[in-house]
Amino acid sequence: MLLNISFPKSKEEIQQQILNILSKLSPTTKVGMMIYNPLTQDTIISLNHTQPMIPASNNKLFTTATALSLMGGSYPLSTKILSDDDDFEDGVLNGNIYIKGYGNSAFTEDDLESMVLEVKNKGIKKITGNIIGDDTFFDDVYSRDDWIGDEISSVKLPPVSAIVIDRNIHVIYKKRGRRMRRYISYIQDPPQYAAELLKEELQKSGIKCESNCKKGEAPLNAFTLAESKIELKELLKLINKRSDNFLAECLFKTLGAVSSGLQGNSFYSTQAVLNFIEENGIYSENTSVVDGSGISRFNQITVGAVTGLLEKMYFDLVNYQDFYNSFSIAGVDGTLAHRMIGTAAENNFHGKTGTLEGVISLAGYLTTKKGDDLIISIFFEFNKNRGNYYRDIQDEIVQLLAEWE
Repeated sequence: MLLNISFPKSKEEIQQQILNILSKLSPTTKVGMMIYNPLTQDTIISLNHTQPMIPASNNKLFTTATALSLMGGSYPLSTKILSDDDDFEDGVLNGNIYIKGYGNSAFTEDDLESMVLEVKNKGIKKITGNIIGDDTFFDDVYSRDDWIGDEISSVKLPPVSAIVIDRNIHVIYKKRGRRMRRYISYIQDPPQYAAELLKEELQKSGIKCESNCKKGEAPLNAFTLAESKIELKELLKLINKRSDNFLAECLFKTLGAVSSGLQGNSFYSTQAVLNFIEENGIYSENTSVVDGSGISRFNQITVGAVTGLLEKMYFDLVNYQDFYNSFSIAGVDGTLAHRMIGTAAENNFHGKTGTLEGVISLAGYLTTKKGDDLIISIFFEFNKNRGNYYRDIQDEIVQLLAEWE
């Protein structure tokens, strides 16, 4: 949507024009907004910046920023095939073989095939022990509804587990009449499924393994036969640009595992995020974080806290570029691909969107025509009109700021 207004010169003019845009909102709309220049520490406009609001997927900003600060962009999230025998010169692995997940939520069956080829290339022709799936890097509370009290989520996710294959989804095609239908079911027992699939792939490759498939835990001194991994900075692009809820929840559990050194669970994960907020002096009053994706309406975040987080990352010389690169770019990709096209905000505003019923949120970084970097955070909670109406208002404000000379 192109603007048809005169572009402001002064701070007072832009404040008034933003208020004029907001006057189109229903009086029942709850608004939180903060526009801030991190270099000059100048607040351009602030409305209800300490008022708690539902962040929707802007909650992912806290998950991903905490992950970068805790682990760094090059941190490998992996899936490993392990064994308790490292002497197989005779082609026989006398012991168990394990598949263990360490939060690699992007892992696929194709990746598993490549890993099995690595195992075969080590000269292994036979495995005498069991095939064991190990997802003990996280707890076995797979459903968000089980770790969030009284949660009744309208968005259901596959099991959130340390070991993931194809997003823990099983796709079946069945013919109905003359047409093929696609049916999706969730993998209910991820470690057992991983063990069974590993056995199947091993046998397909010509490696003999007749023992049982089961769940268990690999010994600490297990030998690594093969590994598949994704760097954190690449996973963040999948999470933030596409606003991927499943990947975000798996990363949330990873925060708990890495920060505690024990196991990924909702308590350790929440503590990791809250510690990040506290240690970096981010405004924390009225802040409640219960998940990693923002699906839950029990999340409560202020735009002041979002602005503080974006400011902290802006000055983080080590992690800022990876954080910035994970955002959707207006008019280019991700959830902002079709927004602000043909304006000064196109290919300029890097942001994170959020959507739930009655909730629209937007936050990110923008450079004005004058060359100033701005942090923008705009939250709406509403009960009238549709979401696109509020997105258009957000876009109008961002476009106005992009033209600021």
